Amino acid sequence: MVDQKKIAKTEELKEKFSSVKAAVFADFRGLNVQRMTDLRGRLRERSIEYLVVKNNLARRAAPETPFEAVGEMFNGPVSIAFSYDDQLAAAQIMTSFAKEEPALKITGGLLDGKAITSVEVEMLARLPSREVLISRALAGMQSPLGGMVNVLCGVLRNFMYTLKAIEDKKSKD
Repeated sequence: MVDQKKIAKTEELKEKFSSVKAAVFADFRGLNVQRMTDLRGRLRERSIEYLVVKNNLARRAAPETPFEAVGEMFNGPVSIAFSYDDQLAAAQIMTSFAKEEPALKITGGLLDGKAITSVEVEMLARLPSREVLISRALAGMQSPLGGMVNVLCGVLRNFMYTLKAIEDKKSKD
């Protein structure tokens, strides 16, 4: 007979898998409870959910979700950091924590429905936030326009100085 709790847990995982923007997979063997609690606290501050999942339930929940692409990562002890809003936050926190605590091994991730390797997770963690990237792009677009305005103002300013000099010269005569 099928256990109703397992069915409910599988459906809950399927719902999480469907609504996630990014996820980071890690092998947590060797982490003590205190360090695991510390990691959960850091993730919770950025609204990231951290779960240790059973591989069988995760494999059953993955089809027809973005997690279908990362089915091979569900072997051995697996923990997942789910990010529902910020695509970079989970990678940044997990990578920085893995540097502090070598027992945590990042095994891969998921970004916009595509599987990414642990190296790509680390590269993703080094990216600046979306807001910073947008502000840099806007500053890059604004700079040439500002320069052009200064050049045009300079021409107009020089013309005005020339007119003023002519007026001053005529008033002296």
